[in-house]
Amino acid sequence: MKPLFFAAALLAAAPMLAQAHGPTRQKVTETVEIAAPPAQVWARIGTFHDMSWHPAVAATEGDGGDAIDAVRVLRLGAPDGPTITEQLYKYDAAKRTYSYRITEVDVAVLPVTNYSSHLTVKDGANGGALVEWRGAFYRGYPNNDPPPELNDEAAVAAVTGVYRGGLDALKAELEKTQ
Repeated sequence: MKPLFFAAALLAAAPMLAQAHGPTRQKVTETVEIAAPPAQVWARIGTFHDMSWHPAVAATEGDGGDAIDAVRVLRLGAPDGPTITEQLYKYDAAKRTYSYRITEVDVAVLPVTNYSSHLTVKDGANGGALVEWRGAFYRGYPNNDPPPELNDEAAVAAVTGVYRGGLDALKAELEKTQ
């Protein structure tokens, strides 16, 4: 009789358990083909402390160069705008790739937590470059029932917007010089 009781209790609790889980990890990958040599594209974006190619970044300050654990602070919009602090955890110039994580950001600026990202320049078609920017993160509100500005959709939309804005600007800049 006890096994039957426990089975019934487990079945009764299953719907509540399904609703009790927290946020799921979200992922975004954006790419752009650029009609410029991969080495030229890497020369423009391959320095961790230089995000001048991204239109949302007004200034970048950093410490550590391209060494593992280097830190950069991105100043957004204007010289007195909000900041995002990021730390480099993988860098491979030969493979034209680096990976970093956000260590400090106000969710009102970027509605994410536990964010990590990878930026890579690959060989593209006809001697051009394929730039891939991908990230994984959780929404800005870690509990159930997030407000709309901190839910999964808001987080994905914000990261997608950051990636698209940067990649589109990079393409426009580098193809203008070709």
